[in-house]
Amino acid sequence: MRINTNDLTLKRNYLQKYRFLIRQYELVKQKKHPQFRYANDFYKFHNTDRRSFLKYYNRYKQSGREADLLPRKRGPRYKTRRVLPYIENKVIELREKGNGRYEIHQILKPRLKQYTPSPSGVYNILKRNGLNRLKPVQKAQRRKIISNKAGELGHIDAHYLSKDIILNRHKRLYLVCVVDGCSRVAWAEVVEDIQSLTVMFCVLRCFNIMADEYNIKFASVLTDNGPEFGTKSSSKKPQHPFERMLIELGVKHRYTRPYRPQTNGKAERFWRTLKDDLLEETTFESEQELRKELLEYLVYYNHQRPHQSLGGNAPVDFLKNCPRIT
Repeated sequence: MRINTNDLTLKRNYLQKYRFLIRQYELVKQKKHPQFRYANDFYKFHNTDRRSFLKYYNRYKQSGREADLLPRKRGPRYKTRRVLPYIENKVIELREKGNGRYEIHQILKPRLKQYTPSPSGVYNILKRNGLNRLKPVQKAQRRKIISNKAGELGHIDAHYLSKDIILNRHKRLYLVCVVDGCSRVAWAEVVEDIQSLTVMFCVLRCFNIMADEYNIKFASVLTDNGPEFGTKSSSKKPQHPFERMLIELGVKHRYTRPYRPQTNGKAERFWRTLKDDLLEETTFESEQELRKELLEYLVYYNHQRPHQSLGGNAPVDFLKNCPRIT
């Protein structure tokens, strides 16, 4: 509750209320109150929030001044909650280049340190300036900044299939995919488990297919922090199958932020498209049929399906004009 402390009537009423509540509360604490045995009963009867009451009570007991029983102005004392104009202009400048709020936060953090707005703070700045939705020109610029060469960054992820995807079979199956961050060319395979060794061989097959069929060789890949994809401990990387494969191939391994699947958004978007087009409300006669249908869909996805972020082009058509990592 916020009041104008210049209004003497409100001020007097507020102080009278707290004087009464404090007397009642102290009787409860001394076990002398005729009605309430526990403090919680006191709070509930007077419809008072425990944390709010104790904040003012402790403040008053420490200072002894009744003025400390009155609400103070919320927020910082210096001007406003808004960030400095210089920082806001930097956020707008980075947004014009197509960066999202999490990327803007990460870019500014080394420069501005403790003055860096949080991702939600960045979003508030963008919304206030009408920039919370990217325009087509900004989306094109974002593509240019993030990944302007085929093979510059591959997005890798594992996906659970429902147990009833195969008729009369209740064994869990999985998918592992590799998506090129520039062209969106994708490949995926069905696996029976997501142990590190299984995932390593699956990804290696995907790498070979994308190299042979689409001439895409990866310089770096992005995965989540799952154990099937490795460890951040440099001393243990050579013993991990997936990490060892990347080391042997000379591919840099990058990791998503923990609990932020959006960081690997291109792989997540591929799973959503695959689910909508092929998997949802579909039951296959056998695992072989699932593999066959998946292969046919991947050819359709890469060669024919229009992709909104590629200006309506199919990934292979867009790939024709993409420079490649050599």
